[in-house]
Order: sequence, then structure tokens, then C-alpha cells
Amino acid sequence: MNILFIGDIFGRPGRIIVKERLPEIVKKHSIDLVIANGENSAAGFGITPALAEELFDLGIDVMTTGNHVWDKREIIEYFQMADDNPHSPARRLLRPANFPASLPGWGVYEGSKNGVGYAVLDLQGRVFMGSSDDPFRVVDQLLAKVTAKIVFVDFHAEATSEKIAFGWYLDGRVTAVVGTHTHIPTADEIVLPKGTAYITDVGMTGPYDSVIGVKKELVVEKFLKGMPARFEAATGDVRLCAVVVQCDDKTGRATRMERLMLK
Repeated sequence: MNILFIGDIFGRPGRIIVKERLPEIVKKHSIDLVIANGENSAAGFGITPALAEELFDLGIDVMTTGNHVWDKREIIEYFQMADDNPHSPARRLLRPANFPASLPGWGVYEGSKNGVGYAVLDLQGRVFMGSSDDPFRVVDQLLAKVTAKIVFVDFHAEATSEKIAFGWYLDGRVTAVVGTHTHIPTADEIVLPKGTAYITDVGMTGPYDSVIGVKKELVVEKFLKGMPARFEAATGDVRLCAVVVQCDDKTGRATRMERLMLK
């Protein structure tokens, strides 16, 4: 199975480049399963039900999120819709599994593509991030219940050390661990010794003539003056950052990881 993971889709520029480039990526790399982090797709902050549906319609099978998942409050009702209909597209939009269990939504999705079962797990780090349960212990609990051989993990975290440790912790137990959140792509893609593909951060799909997606002059001014500022999504130098993971569908072991950055 060939799996495509698209890094944090940021605002309208990110959505447009996904629409423009996804079909050719799927064709060129013989992609079977498309996963993306969509938590910044609404002007850089959060995701709305309409945008979730728009991205699903482009061919994304499962979407993950992170600390910005609640920025658009209407997404709460979208999550709740799937309580009554487990086949709703809303079920394929995840929030970190180590958020409090009482919150709406799910942190894991199990499905099948072309007759091959897979699971997608969404977890958030704790170092320099908001309060959440221990992702190391939560992922153990999730893996005890997952039946699929192919398991793809989005680890939405800030600290490089926490991400790397998480990758080593899961080596041989999942197909891939990909880092999101920092919006800066790293060049450390690797298949670890026991068969888990790993990268510290996939990077952002959005405007790179910016400060991690936001108009750079607004961020610079905030650093200079320390005053509250209204951030707006930038528009220039739009790139799509992603990784392609090739794996054995019988064992779930990754055999190859390739990093992509397209304009």
C-alpha cells in the first residue's frame, strides 16, 4: 500500500494547492490512501464543517487535527453528527486521542481501502503544548484495540525530542509516525530498524512567504511591540509538503518513505 500524508493545510492557499496537485500526486505515486492534517484550513485557524467536506471531496480519506481543532466552534456539532451516523464523513475527521474523553470526536479511525484494513491515530504532544493525557500511555491503549496491520500515526507536537522519542517508542508497532504542528519541514525521513517510517515534521501545505503561514509583518510587529495582534493568513510562495509511505499490507511494516515539496 502507498500512503500519502499531506502536512498542515493552511488557509485558502493550502486548500487550493491541494485541489490543484493532489490528482497528479495520486497518479504519479500510485497512492492508495490519502491522509492530511486539516486543523488550519479555515484561514489558518481551525476547520469548519464545510471545509472538512470540501477537503474530503478532493479525495482525502482521513483528516487529523491538533491544538487548533476547536478554533471554529461549529466543528463541535459536526463531530456530534457522527454519534448518530457512524458512516458520516465527520467520523473521518479526528481530534487528538489524548484529549479528555468527554470532549466530542474521536482520536482513531479504522477503515479499509481496496480491501486492505488500516487505522489512523491522532495524538498530541505535551512539551510546550496545552494540557493533555500522556500520549505514550494513550497510544498503548489504542494499539491494544486496533485490529489493522497498517497503522498511521500523526503526532502533533512542538518539541523535536518528544517527537523523536515517540517514533522510537513505536518502532515496529506502527507503520508510520509523522510529526505535524511546527509548519517547518524537516529532512530526517527514515524507516526505523523495526519497520516504522518516521519524520519529525512533514511541514505546512500553504504560504511559505510568511511566518509559519501568517503574514510576516504582523508577526514581526508582535515580536517588536509585544501587543495583541490579529493574525491573517499569508498568500505568497505556496507549497504542498507531504510524505509518501510505502508499506507491506500484510505485515504493516514500512519499506520506504519519500518527502515531497511541490509548488
